[in-house]
Amino acid sequence: MSNGTNPGQNVIELKGLSKTYFRPDGSVLVNALRPIDLAIPHGQYLGIMGASGSGKSTLMNLLGALDRPTDGQYFLDGDDVASLNDEELSQVRGRKIGFVFQSFNLIPELTIGENVEVPLFYRGTPRTERHERSIKMLDRVGLGDRLGHRPSQLSGGQQQRVAVARALVGEPSLLLADEPTGNLDSATGQSILNLLDELHAEGLTIIMVTHDEGVADRCDRVLRLHDGNVASDELMRQVQTTNPESR
Repeated sequence: MSNGTNPGQNVIELKGLSKTYFRPDGSVLVNALRPIDLAIPHGQYLGIMGASGSGKSTLMNLLGALDRPTDGQYFLDGDDVASLNDEELSQVRGRKIGFVFQSFNLIPELTIGENVEVPLFYRGTPRTERHERSIKMLDRVGLGDRLGHRPSQLSGGQQQRVAVARALVGEPSLLLADEPTGNLDSATGQSILNLLDELHAEGLTIIMVTHDEGVADRCDRVLRLHDGNVASDELMRQVQTTNPESR
């Protein structure tokens, strides 16, 4: 089952990907994600839905290279992520994947400019370049005038914009957003969704977990999970495939 395009146009390909958790005695505790095949083309906006325990978090952890599959292959920009060691996985996360979480996960002791720089620091980017790119991304999300503020001095919506800037500063192939409006009021959440829409229109591939049907309606495609299985895979609108090198 796949709504993707040919391999050269896909940012992600999953082949028989599954995740099983075992008890200490080796018996199966839970089949968290049963074997799935999935292709996600460059520039697609994919929504993932499902009840608690359906496998959403497991799938997102695998896509984010935060966990390893039990079986199967995960190709990200053509590289088999499932076969990488821990150090290589860390490099993939830092260079190819941007994360936006429900709880923002900003470092309170750092200014927002320094928070945005963190991914570049771990990549060994020179200080001057880190600072310049941080300013550029904060300008992009409308917070260029708050560079020296700390997270506690910002509203929830502003903190989430900082989190988006941090996710994008490394120019990732993929943005993973886990309930990005879950801790925001409706008006503030709408502004974050509008920002994601803009990024998607510019060609960014976005995968978002949501419980909100209204949010899912903004996506190009909606994947629904149930008990670790893909219950449905609905293509809402066709993607105009982009060249990732042109972003």
